[in-house]
Amino acid sequence: MATIKIKQVGSPIRRPEVQRQILIGLGLNKMHKVVERQDTPEVRGAIAKIPHLVQVID
Repeated sequence: MATIKIKQVGSPIRRPEVQRQILIGLGLNKMHKVVERQDTPEVRGAIAKIPHLVQVID
């Protein structure tokens, strides 16, 4: 299955707890950190909920 690279570009400070939990679920916790995840509908849905905090690379 294909993978997707996700980079955190926004801070979770002053964001709702739900958005913080989504970042943690994706494995992101620091600014400019890049993680590689499987390209599944669940991951795409999490990215869609916080587009202002993450960026998809490639």
